[in-house]
Amino acid sequence: MSVTRRTLIAGAGALVLTSASKVPIPESAAAAVPTQVSTGSIDITPPIGYPMAGYGTNAPRLATGTNEPLRARCTIIWDNGYPNVILTADVLGFGPTMHQQIRSAVIALGVTGSDFVLTATHTHNGPVLTEKLDPYISYNMTNLTAVTAFSNALVTKLVGLVQSVLAAPRTTCSLDYYVLDENFAYNREPVLANAPANNERDVPVLVARDETGTPRAVLFSYGSHPVAASSLTLFDPDYPAQAIKEIEGAFAGAFAQFMLGPAGDQDPIGNRNVATADAHGKDLGLTVAAAIGTPGRNVTGNIATSYSTVALPLDITNTPTNLAAVRAAFQARANNTAALGFQRRHAATMVSEIDTNSFATSVSLPTQVWTIGGLSGLKIVFCGGEVVSGYARYLRNVYGGSQRLWFNAYSNEVPAYIPSDELLAQTGYAAGIDSDYPGIAGGSMSVYRYLGHFRRKPNPAAPNGVEQTLLNHLQAML
Repeated sequence: MSVTRRTLIAGAGALVLTSASKVPIPESAAAAVPTQVSTGSIDITPPIGYPMAGYGTNAPRLATGTNEPLRARCTIIWDNGYPNVILTADVLGFGPTMHQQIRSAVIALGVTGSDFVLTATHTHNGPVLTEKLDPYISYNMTNLTAVTAFSNALVTKLVGLVQSVLAAPRTTCSLDYYVLDENFAYNREPVLANAPANNERDVPVLVARDETGTPRAVLFSYGSHPVAASSLTLFDPDYPAQAIKEIEGAFAGAFAQFMLGPAGDQDPIGNRNVATADAHGKDLGLTVAAAIGTPGRNVTGNIATSYSTVALPLDITNTPTNLAAVRAAFQARANNTAALGFQRRHAATMVSEIDTNSFATSVSLPTQVWTIGGLSGLKIVFCGGEVVSGYARYLRNVYGGSQRLWFNAYSNEVPAYIPSDELLAQTGYAAGIDSDYPGIAGGSMSVYRYLGHFRRKPNPAAPNGVEQTLLNHLQAML
C-alpha cells in the first residue's frame, strides 16, 4: 500500500517537488493556502464506423453516428496547494495497460500517485478499448489495429486533459457533502431467502462552492448500470449525461462530474431506450440540483490519500487431474453449437491457456481511499471492478453510515465483476457461474477472460474467498 503526501504544483511552469524531497506545509501555514478547485472536459467520441463496447456480439457493433457526444471530465481539488485529481471518461472500463499508461503519465506531470483517480462511467454505447472486455471473446474481433490506435490516442487525450486542468484557473472554495435519495435502481441478481434486496438508493454529492456560496464543481454518484438506453448503434453516455446537463443548467458556471457507484448487481427500471435514459438522468440531475442550492455538511479539511492493489483469488485447483477435467468441460462447450458465440470463443481460448499454462489464478484489483477532514470527515472509497452493492452496504454500516463513507466502483481498472459469497453460492451472470458447468468460469467471467470464477468461503474453516479478501484489504486502508 502507498500512502503519500504530496507533490506540489503551483501552476504552469512551476517548480515541481517530488514526494521524497518536498517539505510538508506546517499547520500554521496551511490555513494560508485555501482549498481551490479547477475543472475541464473534452470530447472523446470516436468516428463513425468505430466498434462499440458493452454487449456480446458475433460481429462488431459499428457506430453509425452519435446520439450524444462521449466526454472525459476532470475535477482537481487543490488541498494546501496539492492537486487531488479525479478523471472520468465515458467508456465501459479501463484495462490494466491503459490505466497504468495514464497513471504513469499523470504522475510524470507532478501528481502524487495516490492523489490521482481514474473512473469510467461504464456506458454500454461507448468505444471498444484494449483488454477488457476481451475484444475477441466479446465481439469476435480479430483485427485490433483500429482499437489499439484509438486506445493509444485516448490515453494521450486524457493525460492532456489533466495537464490542461492543472494549469487552468483555480477557484477558492469550500467543500460540503450530501447523501440524497434516488430509486430507479433494482437488484438484477438472485438473492437468498430473507436476504436484503440491496437496491441502491444513495446519491452522494460533494460540492465545491466559491466564496459567494455558488456551486462551482459538483461530484456525484449513483449505483445503477448505465444501460437504460439499451444497445444502440449511436454513441451515447446514457443517463449520467442528462443528469450532468440538469445540474450545470441549474447554476451558471457550474461543472458536474459523475462517478458510478456499486452497480455490479444494479440495473435501471423501465423499458430500455433513449427516452428512459434521459428520464432517469433528468430525475437524478434535478434531485441533485434541488438539494445543492443550500449547503450540505461542511467537510473542508486536509485530504489524506492511499492507493493499493489486492490479489483476489479465483477458484482454481491447479493440479493435472483437475485441469484435465476443466479442459474437457471447456472443449465440450467450445464444440457446442447451441452455446452463445462468446461462450464458445471463451471456451476455446481457455483450452489454449490450459495447454500453454498461461491462465491467471487471481485477479489484481486497484483500490483507493481519500479521507477529507480527518476522523469526523468523509471517507471516499474508489474500488476497481464491477462491485456488487453488498460491499458498499457493509462498509457503510461499519464506518458510520452513508454520511461518513462514499463508495465508488469502476475506478482505475475494471478487470471483472466482484461478487459476494451470497452470489457465489448460486448461478448467475455477476457470479460468473453457469448452471451447465458450475465448476468453470461462465457468465461475466467469460467475457472478462478467466479460467475460473472467484473463490467463495463456504464455511469458517475454508480459505478466504473474494469477499473476505477484499473487505479485509479495504478495512486495512480505511
